[in-house]
Amino acid sequence: MVFSSLSFLFCFFPAFLLVYYLTPSRPAGARNAVLLVGSCVFYVIGLDGQWAYFALLAASVLVNYGLGLAITRDKPRAKLWLIVGLCYNFLWLFLFKYLNFLLTGVNGVLGWVSGGKAAVPLLGWALPVGISFYTFQILSYTVDVYRGTVPAQRNFIDLAAYIAMFPQLIAGPIVRYSDIAVQLKTREHSVSEAASGARRFILGLAKKILLANLLGELVSSFRASADLSVLYYWLGAIAFTLQIYYDFSGYSDMAIGLGQIFGFRFPENFQYPYLSGSITEFWRRWHISLGSWFRDYLYIPLGGNRKGSARQLLNILLVWLATGLWHGAAWNFVLWGLLYAVLLTAEKLFLLRGLQKLHVLNHVYVLLFVTLGFVLFDASSVQDAAQSIRAMFGGGGLPLVSAESLYELRSCTVLLLLAVAGATPLAKSLCAAVQRSRAGKTALAVLEPVGLTALLAVCTAFLVDGSFNPFLYFRF
Repeated sequence: MVFSSLSFLFCFFPAFLLVYYLTPSRPAGARNAVLLVGSCVFYVIGLDGQWAYFALLAASVLVNYGLGLAITRDKPRAKLWLIVGLCYNFLWLFLFKYLNFLLTGVNGVLGWVSGGKAAVPLLGWALPVGISFYTFQILSYTVDVYRGTVPAQRNFIDLAAYIAMFPQLIAGPIVRYSDIAVQLKTREHSVSEAASGARRFILGLAKKILLANLLGELVSSFRASADLSVLYYWLGAIAFTLQIYYDFSGYSDMAIGLGQIFGFRFPENFQYPYLSGSITEFWRRWHISLGSWFRDYLYIPLGGNRKGSARQLLNILLVWLATGLWHGAAWNFVLWGLLYAVLLTAEKLFLLRGLQKLHVLNHVYVLLFVTLGFVLFDASSVQDAAQSIRAMFGGGGLPLVSAESLYELRSCTVLLLLAVAGATPLAKSLCAAVQRSRAGKTALAVLEPVGLTALLAVCTAFLVDGSFNPFLYFRF
């Protein structure tokens, strides 16, 4: 079940919200119990009968609850318990996400050695929904308990509610335990906060339904076309670059809005990344919760920039290899991570100083490499990515334009322009300008609820009428 579905919007969420707010707010544990049960129901519905994956989530919660207590109570062996926790959590991630990738590589070697006669059978396991996200949340808890940053959670329901919380369970943002430890015990519920959360949710839903989905249909049409022109390849790449932004940032907005409705403050995950003037800045604005996680739990423990330039560059390489593999077990994701490792290394060494002096070309540089990076990210194989990038620069004698590419450009111009404008703070700036006057503030207070209601109605109409509604980040 996804947030942008009729079953969630008009069945699960209203029912859960009613039960949640009918439950007494004191003690907080009562609503945490409701949140836990609701999250379990939400997850099970989305599993489509794959109960083993729910059992995996439940086991992870139980094991890490015990590990947190063991780290606290058994100080002489705290490091040992931490290692056990790291091995346990990474084991499941490896088995479900990376083992087949490793076996494919082994089969390649065996096939070369034996002339194609030897092969290890691949496992037919599906990737459990949200395992990359909830594993990283669990790891942040056990590591922070070991570091003494947070105390071990002694209330099992509270810890389980944190890990399984449905707003951010399956696609983030990655919420660290330290971010909401206090909120699990005591949090404020108010009409104004709930209204603000509902506003954030509806705007995120509109990003997903009215922009990401339409852009996704455009991308699908580009992929299905037999048109071979430079313009066509660029249109497809730009459309996907915008689609993945609205798909993921829209989901993050919905998750943050839902959390706010329930009294939680989740960290922001996007800050207009396509306005960045460097790749370094881009990764401070894109998927912020993941980037900060790798910084605090991998880059800094490896030594960060404290052990000399050579070690820092090695640490950057390792972090971005891990980042690429986190997104998927395939060589195109490895190369995608390496691309950013090279760019960030170049910026560290010399490029950043030059970029700071450029006020337009620096943005062109970022958008160019981000777009090319997403071509690699989205490709089914390294070969397909190489072919697409080659075609984007006229490789193979492709014509610059074609009749079909010009037709598609005319057809999607409005959508692309709206998507580009929406990736900037233009709308927010206009609202802020209107609010500076008393009349504008009054008008906005009246029109905003009407506009949000209309926006929800339009999104609902699109959901009723259409069937194209993927979430790109569910595959991670």
